[in-house]
Amino acid sequence: MPTVYYIVHMTFGSYIREQREALRASDKRFSVRQVAQRIGVEPAYLSKIERDEVAPPSEAKVRALAEELGEDPDVLLAMAGKVSTDLLEIIRKRPALFAALLRQLRETPDDAVLRVVREVRDGEW
Repeated sequence: MPTVYYIVHMTFGSYIREQREALRASDKRFSVRQVAQRIGVEPAYLSKIERDEVAPPSEAKVRALAEELGEDPDVLLAMAGKVSTDLLEIIRKRPALFAALLRQLRETPDDAVLRVVREVRDGEW
């Protein structure tokens, strides 16, 4: 899996294309035509997405691409400039609190963020 730095410096389309082509190198089922068919879009549309000629698709199609390519849907949604519906609902319940939290975490090293996640997940409330 690519490093976070690498992902951040790629467009959504170019990342999708690179991942699909890497899979296609060992499995011909990952042609543009076949992947498009499995996720329910036209091959020309998927090709335009991969060339960044159109905006990233809907959340549902991004999730379908993530499943098809074995990628994390939240990462692909973020690369597409989207936030999953379930996360939006969480944020909408306490917008000021989550805005403050995210701003505080902006420059925090990954290992520190992971410690916070583990503490919240494993803590007894």
